[in-house]
Amino acid sequence: MTTIPRSIARGARGKILCVLILAISFSLNAQVTKEQIAKSIQIEKLQHPYLYFTKDEIPAILKRIQSDQECKDIMASLMMRAHRWLYFQIKDPAPLPPKHPRYVVGGNPAFSYYQELTEGGTTLAFLYQLTGDVAYAKKAIAFAVAMSDLPDWTDDTHKFDIIYPRVWPRGVPDDRVVFSLDIWGSEKASSVAIVYDWVYPVMTKWERDKIRGALLEKAITKVRGNYDFFWWSYAYRCNWSAVCNNGLGLAALTLLKEDPQLIDVVAESYNRIARTFDNIGEDGGWQEGRGYYQVMMRLSLPFMGALKEVSNGTYNLFRHEKVKSHPLDFLLYGLTANFEDGGGGPMGPAFMVNKLVEEAGDATGAWYREKFVNPRYERYPNSGVFDIIWPKSSVQPVEPKVKSKFFPSVNWAMMRSDFLDPSTVTIACKAGYNDDPHHGHLDCGQFILTWYGVPFIRDISGDGNDELVFNEDRWLYPYASSAGNNLIFVNGELEISAKLKNQPWKEGIGGKILDFQTSDKRDYVLMDPTHAYPGKELKKWRRSIILEKPVVTVVLDEVGAAPGSTIEARFFPSVAPPQPRASSGRGEPRAPSTPVVGVDYKLHGDHVLLSAQRHTMALIPLVLENSFKIVENALPSQAAREDAALSWVPYFETVTTAKSATSIIVTLILPVNDEKEAEAMVKTAKLVQSSPNELEASVSTSSGTFKWVFAKDKDGYALKN
Repeated sequence: MTTIPRSIARGARGKILCVLILAISFSLNAQVTKEQIAKSIQIEKLQHPYLYFTKDEIPAILKRIQSDQECKDIMASLMMRAHRWLYFQIKDPAPLPPKHPRYVVGGNPAFSYYQELTEGGTTLAFLYQLTGDVAYAKKAIAFAVAMSDLPDWTDDTHKFDIIYPRVWPRGVPDDRVVFSLDIWGSEKASSVAIVYDWVYPVMTKWERDKIRGALLEKAITKVRGNYDFFWWSYAYRCNWSAVCNNGLGLAALTLLKEDPQLIDVVAESYNRIARTFDNIGEDGGWQEGRGYYQVMMRLSLPFMGALKEVSNGTYNLFRHEKVKSHPLDFLLYGLTANFEDGGGGPMGPAFMVNKLVEEAGDATGAWYREKFVNPRYERYPNSGVFDIIWPKSSVQPVEPKVKSKFFPSVNWAMMRSDFLDPSTVTIACKAGYNDDPHHGHLDCGQFILTWYGVPFIRDISGDGNDELVFNEDRWLYPYASSAGNNLIFVNGELEISAKLKNQPWKEGIGGKILDFQTSDKRDYVLMDPTHAYPGKELKKWRRSIILEKPVVTVVLDEVGAAPGSTIEARFFPSVAPPQPRASSGRGEPRAPSTPVVGVDYKLHGDHVLLSAQRHTMALIPLVLENSFKIVENALPSQAAREDAALSWVPYFETVTTAKSATSIIVTLILPVNDEKEAEAMVKTAKLVQSSPNELEASVSTSSGTFKWVFAKDKDGYALKN
């Protein structure tokens, strides 16, 4: 959120004028103009470096490196990496990517080379600023010139022939035909812009104009005045909008001395990133998932930080209400929630977490940083440099008292007893709407059960991105289709997407979490995914999930279907991952997922035994007034890649035949020592109609007897308190 510049505030006469300025010119959703931005930046006085620090601020950075062990370690690693980059051989001509990098064996070696140039150039330029050693600057300039010599910065995976069939996110017209700048082109622009700022004093006029020309030709002038033609310009529910505008805005900022008219690009980037942030949930949730939330924030930070610096804090996207209120809750509470195309593991990078914690004063985020984010082993480009620029915050970490959380904005819920104790069970579950065809999966009703760091019941991960993964073919792959999720199926009917290519949006495809309760002893979620399905076979589905802390899980599925229908309650246990294959190229920023550890499972007629790392769970199905069988099966999976092999994704399911319009299936999942204990437990497990409007599920264990009562109202069954 933008604040009133001091000059305006001083000149305002009376409270009314100040309020009007606030309400009209500087409200959260107001679009700032290039004139407003220009007033906050004294372009004629700018002297490189100015994007993140000035020459006068370098001594403070050096002092921090000497006094802070973490910064000192990072600096040492940068110096060693820079030694290699000083002798790095620039290739002439540069390697060019294959036309289909997501299909061919070996993927995209050119991508790795370009990353060397951008990461190496940024690191070398930074070290020049800190040491004054011109050798670093000259090599950084050589890297930036080599980047400038590339014919194009846009990745081939995002050019017309491959990207055209994509199903676009909400707000994007189907008729998009211009694809001359992508997230990777923007990333290159961002890195080259930073190098330009940091080595400016050493460059010759030819070198300045060479790099300046590249920033203009390969990024800015492709889009400036032509925003309407780029699909990502209006994709405010997608990370692309923020990422692309980051590169454009940063390139414009670094060229303001030579080209002050580019202030309009700075204003556009500010406005469009702000609109993207408008779509973050009030609770901090992001529909694309945790992985792409961190991608969006990480790759927006360079512009956000630079604009705050250059405008003297007047235009500060860190004060956007959706950013400052819960900047890291989704990453912390969403641990193990490997939904969408994201990941379930800890996510950084450290500099991103540092900066967000510092700007928001986020004590919970500081605790996440302390416990889960390790800066010394960061994998992202440029992270070492920005770990020094934005070091660990002085905000004191505070562990959240409540460990479970519901994100209503995306209909995700996480249930746990503790963040750090692996002997406790964590349940991640989601409902939501199937209206993110770009990164969403058809998984309304899905849940993941994690114990001792192992997803005993998992969300299956994809076999890497091929060229078709964002087209309608996406729904053929088991990990994106409802067929590959822990859901309910009636006569094989699958969930549907709210959007297909060149077809109108279907509203209301999906469902909500209707109730969320948390306490020290028990967490509870009630969801209704009914409308995620076409409605021909599955007429109704309400799913209750109970975590009886710390380790007992109960799932009650109330399913409406015609008598005689086949009802399946499907579960995917973890399996050991296959040997890694050659990369097919990085057309998208990918987030790390929760490591998959193989689970051994065995069907025993009336229960399933699941074991991993010497820990065992029993899964016990109960069907009200009906027989059932437990069936094992598998789904075929094969990416459209030259090197892809067919694999099978195993699952098991409880199968029953509907006797009436409503069927009740309860699944108990709880620890056991061995098969003997599991068999004894199965004998005690019961599901009964205790009264006309109440169901009772119970089981006896070595630690006591558990009983859960579900009461029926006009909409269906829910846990009775």
